[in-house]
Amino acid sequence: MLSNKGKIWFNNRFIEWDEAKIHVLSHVVHYGSSVFEGIRCYKNKEGSAIFRLEDHIRRLFNSAKIYMIDIPYTQEEICEAIIETIKVNNLEECYIRPIVFRGYKELGVNPLNCPVEVVIAAWEWGSYFGQEALEEGVDVGVSTWRRMAPNTLPNMAKAGGNYLNSQLVKMEAIKHGYDEGIMLDYNGMVSEGSGENIFIVKDGELYTPPVSSSLLPGITRDSVIRLANEMGINVKEERIPREMLYLADELFFTGTAAEITPIRSVDGIKIGDGRRGPLTEKLQDSFFKILRAEVDDRFEWLTYIE
Repeated sequence: MLSNKGKIWFNNRFIEWDEAKIHVLSHVVHYGSSVFEGIRCYKNKEGSAIFRLEDHIRRLFNSAKIYMIDIPYTQEEICEAIIETIKVNNLEECYIRPIVFRGYKELGVNPLNCPVEVVIAAWEWGSYFGQEALEEGVDVGVSTWRRMAPNTLPNMAKAGGNYLNSQLVKMEAIKHGYDEGIMLDYNGMVSEGSGENIFIVKDGELYTPPVSSSLLPGITRDSVIRLANEMGINVKEERIPREMLYLADELFFTGTAAEITPIRSVDGIKIGDGRRGPLTEKLQDSFFKILRAEVDDRFEWLTYIE
């Protein structure tokens, strides 16, 4: 549930939450012409720290570049605006949503004459699947909807229009009694969840689909790969057939919202012991220790709010 209190950064000025409005004929409303990010800020014993802020904003600008959206601010200015948004709203721990979209001027498929609007909002938000899911895991199903082929929509862009595909997957999963869905790519190989990347643990090794499997290269996904490499765990980025999901020793999702969430079943088939496995727990522990400042931030992932 979103808050309706606080202030939102809207085109370089702060306005009241309920005043952050756009015209109904804005290009983004009709054609999905937006790019965005989801970022988390964690409260730890050293203060409030944003997780991989610069990496998220770099991806935001990369998404905009693909769609030929010229953001009227620098990456540094957007990073500073995010920090100021958290400060203005007196938030210690929060979810952050910067979004860039085509606004109101004219209506037609061509977006180039429409103004570029930039908005940053932040609000308190807990675990995406619920706190218990981090230990107990979630139940998922393989969706009938596939991820887009790379010559249809650019999957490497975190664009609003792309998430119509994700909505279909999520709604289908809920309708069938699952917490989440897993998409296959255009070749029928495993791609990702509706908003998460996926990892398989098999015989002590870690497998994850490559970027060529029509997935968004996640920042938490990259973090897990780096942690696994540090632990000496072999990580293989390769194409994964559907049935390998059922035969996995462990499965887990990664994402800014999902963090590292175990998967306990796929299509009603129990994975491993049907709960979080030991390697998933080890990666979770290493990940959250950095976020909680219980160990050194050796990867320089945290941006503290002064």
